[in-house]
Amino acid sequence: MAYELNDMSRRAALGKIAAVAAAGAASMLPVAEASDGPAASAKASGRLKQSLSRWTSQAPLPELCRRLKSAGFDGIDLVYPDECSVVHESGLQVSMGYASRREGFISVGFNDPANHAMLWKELEAAIPLANKAGVKNLIAMFGDRKPGIDERQALDNCVAGLSKIAPFAAEHDVTICVELLNSKVDHPGYQGDHTAFGAAVMKGVGSPNVKLVYDIYHMQIMEGDVIRTIRDNMQWIAHFHTAGVPGRHEIDGTQELNYRAIATAIADLDFDGFLAHEFVPKHSDPFDSFAKALEICRV
Repeated sequence: MAYELNDMSRRAALGKIAAVAAAGAASMLPVAEASDGPAASAKASGRLKQSLSRWTSQAPLPELCRRLKSAGFDGIDLVYPDECSVVHESGLQVSMGYASRREGFISVGFNDPANHAMLWKELEAAIPLANKAGVKNLIAMFGDRKPGIDERQALDNCVAGLSKIAPFAAEHDVTICVELLNSKVDHPGYQGDHTAFGAAVMKGVGSPNVKLVYDIYHMQIMEGDVIRTIRDNMQWIAHFHTAGVPGRHEIDGTQELNYRAIATAIADLDFDGFLAHEFVPKHSDPFDSFAKALEICRV
């Protein structure tokens, strides 16, 4: 989840466009897919289902959906509950949703047991609505490190908190996706900043309905060795995010990652989830950047 960019967070960007989207999205109830819906666009996006994070575009949500559908995208990522109907009406999928519009979403996570009751309540309300809307994934956070809670305790706290909500998620066929973020550049103090930590939590929970969001941008900053790490930990991963390193911009030849090779490696593992693009376009026409990202990862 591409979240806080220095002082400008993804939540801030989303806040600017929320009113526009909400006007046409009164409920989460799904609508029937059109004949040219997600199945028809699968070939256009290649072996991987590709989506775009909502916060990366300032376009009104209906326009964004229309243009992405036309380009061959399969979904929109990081959508709030009251926006889901707009996405479905366009023939796209919600590749991952938020449980709420709560402030401090990233910093308040499962690593601190003081947060558990609030997080459980939030997810218990959101999970049935997500199921009704056909939203398979809801995002969650490990949270910022807390004084007096060491790494081992934080890991155990995450396992305990996520284990309690896992059966409810399974009952409603929803996956809680906990994101790995970098603590070096964008999110100082974030607990889940290495794949090993996230994988240990997932192993402890042991549920197919609690998995990781592997953000390629964030993990390149923290540890590199992206393709090997993905291959070694694929059983714990439900969702991917992309962005160019350094700078979190386009995923083209201006940055250090070979996204075509990464996408090929993911597709070769028969991954059936979403690869969601989550970068800040620098080009004058952001839709040109989005289309090029789709093409780079069309493998």
